[in-house]
Amino acid sequence: MDDLILSEAGLAPARSGQVLLIACGALAHEIVALKAANGWTHLDLQCLPAKLHLWPDKITLAVAAAVEEARGRYEKIFVVYADCGTGGQLFEKCKELGVEMVEGPHCYSFFEGNERFAAHADTEFTAFYLTDFLVRQFDAFVWKPMGLDRHPELRDMYFGNYTKLVYQAQIDDSALDAKAEDCARRLGLAYERRFTGYGDLAATLDRVAR
Repeated sequence: MDDLILSEAGLAPARSGQVLLIACGALAHEIVALKAANGWTHLDLQCLPAKLHLWPDKITLAVAAAVEEARGRYEKIFVVYADCGTGGQLFEKCKELGVEMVEGPHCYSFFEGNERFAAHADTEFTAFYLTDFLVRQFDAFVWKPMGLDRHPELRDMYFGNYTKLVYQAQIDDSALDAKAEDCARRLGLAYERRFTGYGDLAATLDRVAR
């Protein structure tokens, strides 16, 4: 899914009230689950490749292109990205394009709830976070891009200043729990599981769907 552009959106003219969600591919599973649980059939989903996070400078251009391509076919377009390492550029581009986006610096924050995450940010600057997606895709998004599959001796250089891995679980899944704990072991970090559910993402999409 990370290399795919996933889209439920067709090319037909929009129905009244139809909304397009332009989202990070790392959020596809959660958005589809929320749509199904809430009956949000008027929300179409288009996901950009999750691997854009390996090059955050490309996110703003990709989102802008997707918004422009979809204009005129939807009553509303909503961007399901937080800042995600763009240094405020995505927010400014969305404002320029006249579309809204998810609030927060990144998905770790809005999954936990932006206020709650900010409240303990000063005491968790040595924490390394994983979501359900990143646990599933740990090798593809962490281990291999950092070269740890070829040079495991680099682990301490990359993670020597971290103290724990925090797994922010969106769902209860014993297999994911076990895999997240193994990720912590491989990185040489203490392990903490924190059930967040969908956090601010659920409330945000509920507002967009109304």
